[in-house]
Amino acid sequence: MTETESIAYDVVVIGAGPVGENVADRTRAAGLTTAIVESELVGGECSYWACMPSKALLRPVIAHADAQHTPGLSRAAQAPLDAAAVLAHRDEYTSHWKDDGQVQWVEGIGADLYRGQGRLAGPRTVEVTGPDGTRRVLTARHAVAVCTGTRAALPDLPGLGDVRPWTSREATSAQSVPGRLIVVGGGVVAVEMATAWQALGSRVTLLVRGKGLLARMEPFAGELVADALSGAGADIRTGTSVASVTRENGTVVALTDTGERFEADEILFATGRAPRTDDIGLETVGLQPGSWLPVDDSLRVDGHDWLYAVGDVNHRALLTHQGKYQARIAGAAIAARAFGGPEESALESGPWGAHAATADHEAVPQVVFTDPEAAAVGLSLAEAEEAGHRVRAVDVDLSTVAGAGLYRDGYTGRARMVVDLEDEIVRGVTFVGPGVGELIHSATVAVAGQVPVSRLWHAVPSYPTISEVWLRLLEAYRDN
Repeated sequence: MTETESIAYDVVVIGAGPVGENVADRTRAAGLTTAIVESELVGGECSYWACMPSKALLRPVIAHADAQHTPGLSRAAQAPLDAAAVLAHRDEYTSHWKDDGQVQWVEGIGADLYRGQGRLAGPRTVEVTGPDGTRRVLTARHAVAVCTGTRAALPDLPGLGDVRPWTSREATSAQSVPGRLIVVGGGVVAVEMATAWQALGSRVTLLVRGKGLLARMEPFAGELVADALSGAGADIRTGTSVASVTRENGTVVALTDTGERFEADEILFATGRAPRTDDIGLETVGLQPGSWLPVDDSLRVDGHDWLYAVGDVNHRALLTHQGKYQARIAGAAIAARAFGGPEESALESGPWGAHAATADHEAVPQVVFTDPEAAAVGLSLAEAEEAGHRVRAVDVDLSTVAGAGLYRDGYTGRARMVVDLEDEIVRGVTFVGPGVGELIHSATVAVAGQVPVSRLWHAVPSYPTISEVWLRLLEAYRDN
């Protein structure tokens, strides 16, 4: 094999996380030859440092909390969690940070895997530098898909590198429980990791720059999650910015902008994400290294008829399931253009068409796996009003639903439905409470399907389940 071997494919995918894997799966299913390039572990951030390990940590935490509020189990569940067993459970779900199974899957769909750093080297060209320095040039007849995702964004604080802070990666892969943990941030990663490590034995302090937690959801979501975290022993400080961080004799010291001093064994910065586009050769095709990549609804990069950006890297919806949805759309669009020509007549590109990622705008679902869980889809009340919709929100106390009381003693939760008054369809739904993560797909179907409220009356929820909240929401809308 020569040092600069050149190989042609129909499609080249940079990044073998779940998004890149799904693009490759769709293009291979369409009959297009496909190469996929990965610089780390096949399976990506989700499999090893995000979705899977974080939920493997949180599932025992939530089950333990439910048991503590269930008659017949509450006394037995007073013992603390077995942290070592929980961490071992997490290790199993990450396959001990080995990607053999994922590699077999890629091979099984007939795609060719190249390990190494993939960089664009001009239009339709990707140069791969392997771990041993070997270089290969892959050319794409039809499309290159950038699926490189994001990395944790750290603030510009002097000496931060010397502190060796946790990011989401360290927070989900740590092999021991810190006695004290500072969490900087108030978003999803911050509250999920605060929930997990508090339950596993850490004394957690959250330093939140904003007014509350989960700022992108309905305000009551962050309020209920904050109440539960505080009740579990976490110290939450809102309106607080970290001005400096040092590590003194192994102890992390964080000073705030008001001069308050906080000490811990570790500090987690959950302060946002940045695109992994700084070292993929964007400059060779007229794009800015390190930038987000704007795309149309078929996931094609603006101004480049052969280049696609799929998943977090396009900044549309930074969620694994949404990235995989985009990958299915992009794969179908690539195939349609490959076999039907580049003209747009080859595509079903209208809203909700086979080649349009409409859900990115209208029906993005998300679950925050805290205790209580917070789940939402579509627009919040504020977002709907800002978008110019004439809407009305109705709220229901979830504890009034029979299934909620059966699920857990002392159930606390809330639901909100945002209804468009012009055509009486549901624009958004938010649930907060134990177990509500499994409710959100019903709401997603209602929002994505633009189901009229009049038809929802005929979707009868089973009694006694928490799903009966749908009936309560419809009654609240009718009676107001």
